[in-house]
Amino acid sequence: MARLTGTRPARRWGCAAAFLLLLLTVQAAQKADLSGEATATTINHSLTLLQRLQELLHNSNSSDSVLRVRTAASDEAKVFHTHQLLLSLQSEVFESLLRNQSVLTLHEQPETAALFEKFIRYLYCGGVSILLHQAIPMHQLASKYRVWALQRGVAEYMKSHLASESSQGHVVGWYHYAVRIGDAALQESCLQFLAWNLSAVLSSAEWGSVSVELLLLLLERSDLVLHSELELYTAVEGWLGRRQPEPAVAERVLRAIRYPMIPPSQLFRLQAQSAVLARHHGAVQDLLFQAFQFHAASPLHFAKYFDVNCSMFLPRNYLAPSWGSQWVINNPARDDRSTSFQTQLGPSSHDAGKRVTWNALFSPRWLPVSLRPVYSDTVPGAVQPARIEDGRPRLVVTPAMSSPDFAGVSFQKTVLVGVRQQGRVLVKHAYSFHQSSDEAPDFLAHADLQKRASEYLIDNSLHLHIIVKPVYHSLIKVKK
Repeated sequence: MARLTGTRPARRWGCAAAFLLLLLTVQAAQKADLSGEATATTINHSLTLLQRLQELLHNSNSSDSVLRVRTAASDEAKVFHTHQLLLSLQSEVFESLLRNQSVLTLHEQPETAALFEKFIRYLYCGGVSILLHQAIPMHQLASKYRVWALQRGVAEYMKSHLASESSQGHVVGWYHYAVRIGDAALQESCLQFLAWNLSAVLSSAEWGSVSVELLLLLLERSDLVLHSELELYTAVEGWLGRRQPEPAVAERVLRAIRYPMIPPSQLFRLQAQSAVLARHHGAVQDLLFQAFQFHAASPLHFAKYFDVNCSMFLPRNYLAPSWGSQWVINNPARDDRSTSFQTQLGPSSHDAGKRVTWNALFSPRWLPVSLRPVYSDTVPGAVQPARIEDGRPRLVVTPAMSSPDFAGVSFQKTVLVGVRQQGRVLVKHAYSFHQSSDEAPDFLAHADLQKRASEYLIDNSLHLHIIVKPVYHSLIKVKK
């Protein structure tokens, strides 16, 4: 609430006119047309002006308005002597509140009140420094007082600092905040980061703060990056033990686990030792029975009687060695590289001893056909120039063998690109492509691997992890 305590029209508008004249003078000087003078230059004292504007915050004698910031937790108010013109230029809310009064009493939460001085400083100088735990309250202030540039700036700060390390974690909290305010872009950025770096999240303090809604959203995704489905089940079991949700919620969460992706020996152990699974066994009994059937029969035979075109039989991005291989390419801009690795034919125990060999080729400067040199018909011997920088990185993954066992299964390849951010190695990009294509489209299209300081390089090396996921297909339509 704002309170009317009297106005000082002559002093306020005199001060406002002086500020406006100063700003217009600087602007006019910067835009002056000096092109006619060969020795002309621009004299720019804008930094000095910003410093003078910041000094006004500590000069109560020249102020024409007062902000009194109160919180419910304290009887004392923080007092800020301000200038109506500068506040009104940045905030339409302050412009409206200060139109007929010079003293405002503002009620804030303790978190936003603690940052109010920084917020006011931004209104004067157009810049502010914040820490991870200050992002949400600063965004709340910017939104409440409709300082749109600051609101966008804080949102961009949050999206670019998802990888920053904090003691309690912050991405989960930022996601929940984005949901509350309806920021779809921030929601998607947080959700993508959590999905691609889930193993790190599962072992962190913020896993316990994941909401039911967020947990279910994550469990629906097939692009989760983690060691194994068993790792995910163990984390979910811990979450259920701490949160103790309603039985219907717990059963919905447990039914989102992809049990066919867990080896039968581990499934037996879970049935014997998991208290959570014992408590809700009736809700997932059908899924466990189906998982054992999946492991007992050949995928070709199983697909004749069961619909395998569902998420339950689709692997996630597992980092275990049986699903792919890490590939560290030192000095990737130097020349082409190749490697070979093996993966399991599929997650079914029926195929436990079967392996598929894969060849991977990396080229740092591959040229598309449209950019390759071609001979000209008009000028004999002339070719169109092709520069090294016209090439782009290319990654091709192909099977080194064929087998009748491939019937009824295709392979989805996923390439994870790891980067070092804030001292941690995290997944920055994930490229997925199916058997119909051996090449990752737009692979590192915007990466400059020529620079040693490239954000895609860790100690001048490109860190990749190639994952091959078998995708099963029904050979006979399932009768309903």
